[in-house]
Amino acid sequence: MRRILIICVHNSARSQMFEAYLRHFGDPDWVVESAGFEPTRINPLVVQVMAEDGFDLAGKGTQSAFALFRAGRMFDVVVTVCGESEDRCPIYPGMTHRLHLPFPDPSTLTGTPEEQLQQLRSIRDAIKTAARELADWLRSKGPLGSRWALVSRSHHA
Repeated sequence: MRRILIICVHNSARSQMFEAYLRHFGDPDWVVESAGFEPTRINPLVVQVMAEDGFDLAGKGTQSAFALFRAGRMFDVVVTVCGESEDRCPIYPGMTHRLHLPFPDPSTLTGTPEEQLQQLRSIRDAIKTAARELADWLRSKGPLGSRWALVSRSHHA
């Protein structure tokens, strides 16, 4: 069984999308969660663009990465999906891989509402591709794409 945690700052957009896609592409026995360092509510535009792709995030909660750490939660793989989260990521007990793949922050999108939605769809699609790549890698342990940064790997891997 794999235990995977996806982290971003607020657990309101990128990590939520990545979690949904990794659950979809991953194996049934994988435990996939997402968390943030300063959790807020899920971005309504994220709920909208994920619904367009068949995922219902309405009403889904957010959680604190630090609370998971303090509770002693164990994860084999921790993936950070934004620059700030990579720098602040705690070392989880039992973690064998820490990966970093930054995506643009949806809270900084500019333009008209439709332009923002289009930008968010592009981020969503990039996250979907990355989640599929990660699921394939976790199954095969073959080479991970060059855009991924393997931040650390314990001797237990």
